[in-house]
Amino acid sequence: QVQLVESGGGLVQAGGSLRLSCAASGRTFSSIAMGWFRQAPGKEREPVAAFSMSGGSTFYADSLKGRFTISRDDAKNTVYLQMNSLKPEDTAVYYCAARVSLGRGWSSQNSYNYWGQGTQVTVSS
Repeated sequence: QVQLVESGGGLVQAGGSLRLSCAASGRTFSSIAMGWFRQAPGKEREPVAAFSMSGGSTFYADSLKGRFTISRDDAKNTVYLQMNSLKPEDTAVYYCAARVSLGRGWSSQNSYNYWGQGTQVTVSS
């Protein structure tokens, strides 16, 4: 089992920045691949960013490249999502997720075995 605990969400004005954190426990951090998804009100959950299974590569939703950055601290078993130049359309619940195999690829929810509880990000205009 893997436990994921997100933090760092909140209310920010458009143009501002936030950094989300996701602490993982219960399994060797190097054996899981971490990712971030988000779900806006009335919309389906969508992929944001993720690491490859090896941890050596990162992937991003095309629309978020250049504004969002995923990173990790293996010593802390923590993955981060740095979000810059935030827009009101970034408002969503952000979820951390972990997968133990390739599955259907980084962007498919079905690839992920474990999920955090979510953290709300609200961007005001």
